[in-house]
Amino acid sequence: MAAAVIPLLVLFGLLLGRWWRSTLITAAVAWPVLLVAGGVASVEPGLLGAAGLAAVNTGVGVLIHQGILRLTRTFRHS
Repeated sequence: MAAAVIPLLVLFGLLLGRWWRSTLITAAVAWPVLLVAGGVASVEPGLLGAAGLAAVNTGVGVLIHQGILRLTRTFRHS
């Protein structure tokens, strides 16, 4: 299951990368909540690691999104 989640978090960042701050915060909060709600993990300090990994994986998608926006703006103005 964990291997399938990484592409989903990257896709989440790709789709909502324009609003990068709220996207990263949402991923960092929602992923641990989903883990606890699904019974995969319990509430413990280790969930901070899960939140960090969710933010990093979503950040990859956000960086790609922002890079595409920057390239589009550069080519549009030239």
